[in-house]
Amino acid sequence: MRAWRPILAFAALSVVLAGCGSAETGGNAAGTGTAAASAAPAGPWQFTDGSGKVVKADKTPTRIIAHAGEAAALMSFGLKPVGIYADESVKTDANLKDLDLTGIEILGEEWGKIDVEKAAALRPDLIVGDWWPAEKAYSGLEEGADEKSKKLTELAPIVGVAQGKSIVALAKGYEDLAKSLGAKVDAPEIVAHKKRFEEAVTAFKEAVAAKPGLTAAAMLPADDKLYVANPEYAPELLDFQNWGLKVINPDSPDPGFPYWENLSWENADKYQPDLVLYDGRSYKPTSNEEWGKKQPTWFKVKAAKAGAVVSWPAYWLHTYEDFATELESLTAAVKAADENIGD
Repeated sequence: MRAWRPILAFAALSVVLAGCGSAETGGNAAGTGTAAASAAPAGPWQFTDGSGKVVKADKTPTRIIAHAGEAAALMSFGLKPVGIYADESVKTDANLKDLDLTGIEILGEEWGKIDVEKAAALRPDLIVGDWWPAEKAYSGLEEGADEKSKKLTELAPIVGVAQGKSIVALAKGYEDLAKSLGAKVDAPEIVAHKKRFEEAVTAFKEAVAAKPGLTAAAMLPADDKLYVANPEYAPELLDFQNWGLKVINPDSPDPGFPYWENLSWENADKYQPDLVLYDGRSYKPTSNEEWGKKQPTWFKVKAAKAGAVVSWPAYWLHTYEDFATELESLTAAVKAADENIGD
């Protein structure tokens, strides 16, 4: 199941041993309301999604069920779904943890497990989930998901923006979807979020340009292996590369699951970046010393030993505001990094 497979493996091993109509006031990443939504246009409606299919309806959908990150994207434009299904607790999901979910039915808090009976009771007219090209499936419905959960798509058409080559393109795709559903995407607070994002990109580029020799690697330490992310399937890493950061492309991604190269702990030092971008969904910076004690070869990665680690927003970003927040943190880490650590 795409990028989450190592996360779930990590979690399992750690135990043993990785409503209302949708055009309503929603919340943004800071947990505040937004008045960006307007009354949904009557229709007809259509949208071309990330898989290339064109979905049409006589009326503009108003009762939307969405996967967690996609729900956050819609809510950032003032569109409140009637139901949400998530890959983990909505209290800890990076997209949702600061949002007001009052009045929204929670249909699942574990990947691949969706309460379809509860979803049917919401009478949805649209399902929204990212399209994952590598697996040709929508979020939460990939291979390995419960067969009962996959019946969600029998309730209403499903659409989603592709997890492709850029988070900027992903955010823009959800902006286009929200606009088609009646959101006022030129509302002042939305314009402010985009401006903050643009300023964050400029600052990130400047910090990276000031350290032309700096290299980075996106990693997830787990009990069984050290996973190294493959930027080809990580749009936020591709954005970082496009903005000048030298993110390492691993030599041998897993052929069956090419999001990662899987390294044994004995080979943890195969790559020596100057800055470790750790998968923020499970690994925390406070764990750096703990991981060094648990897996001594973790400190064979010189940047890890030096504490040159910073969260990488792995596979969850969907909004301009969240991306701005993450970029500001990354920019500070780049400024503090020593571009000679990995030598």
